[in-house]
Amino acid sequence: MHEFEALAFDYAPMGLALTEHRIIRTCNQTFADMFGYGKEHLIGRSFRLLYGSDEEFHQIRDIGLKPLSQSLPYIDERLMRRADGTRIWCRFRARTLTPDMPLARTVLSFAPIDDTSKGPKLTPRERDVLLLLSQGQTSKEMARVLGLSPRTVEDVRARLLKKFKVKNVAVLLARLTGHRVSKL
Repeated sequence: MHEFEALAFDYAPMGLALTEHRIIRTCNQTFADMFGYGKEHLIGRSFRLLYGSDEEFHQIRDIGLKPLSQSLPYIDERLMRRADGTRIWCRFRARTLTPDMPLARTVLSFAPIDDTSKGPKLTPRERDVLLLLSQGQTSKEMARVLGLSPRTVEDVRARLLKKFKVKNVAVLLARLTGHRVSKL
């Protein structure tokens, strides 16, 4: 890579990483800074490092495999863990270089979601519920993961629908991921 290309990669306005089987093979400086690590601490390490638990790391593994296996990008929003243990809400994008084995070699980008941007402000609990909603979990499953009652999860879901002025979870998730929902 030429010096100019290396600078462009390292200081791109979003975090970039190339992974092989969920192991970070290279990343840019923006990615390292976003998560509070030195690049040398990330390269060769499992992405597990950036998730809150083993369970979360394993649950999220298969979420985007279908579009990736069709040579399509996968996009979502997720909570990731920084070196200091704090969580960061990110827009995540992935594209595989090996559609027949989507996780064999994947290019990933991460952009922090700016809490000062336009739109409703979310509480940490609302972000947790949104993350689990995006993973297709039911209220009962979310309640179990979050240590809440299903009724509390339902209350958070209702608050989210009201904040975003949408009628259902499908429209809410579509709005957050930038997809359109066709009318039935």
